[in-house]
Amino acid sequence: MTRAYLGLGSNIGDKTARLAAAVEGLAATPGIRVTARSSDYRTPPWGDTDQDWFLNAALGVETSLTPHDLLDACLTVERRLGRVRERRWGPRVIDIDVLSYADAEVSDARLVLPHRYVRERAFVLVPLAEIAPDLVIGGETVLQALDRLDRSGIEPV
Repeated sequence: MTRAYLGLGSNIGDKTARLAAAVEGLAATPGIRVTARSSDYRTPPWGDTDQDWFLNAALGVETSLTPHDLLDACLTVERRLGRVRERRWGPRVIDIDVLSYADAEVSDARLVLPHRYVRERAFVLVPLAEIAPDLVIGGETVLQALDRLDRSGIEPV
């Protein structure tokens, strides 16, 4: 089994229920065992800011899936929960990102690991720091990366 970390977000409908359903869907997937779950955090929209606030969380998992198979499992859970990709950084019923997968470095058309923006987004790092503060991504710990970012508007729920 390999340790990986996932980021979850939602800003449409019952956000709390969507995150819970995503966790349940991932936990029910063969080859994935959820080992840690952060609190939920209310976060301001990022990128395209003309939308509702988000609810974000992070998961630690143990998996026997390859990085690409883990991505496929995340996308399957998203589709089952009604995710439709309409506009980049736009509203979404659920978003599940593979943030890191052990020490794997992947860069292809489908997947970049560690996630290309993980160290630039406080809405990802705040929940991740709750469950994996000493996780090293890109040569620095999650807490070190978070110390450089503005956490304004990010509140635990």
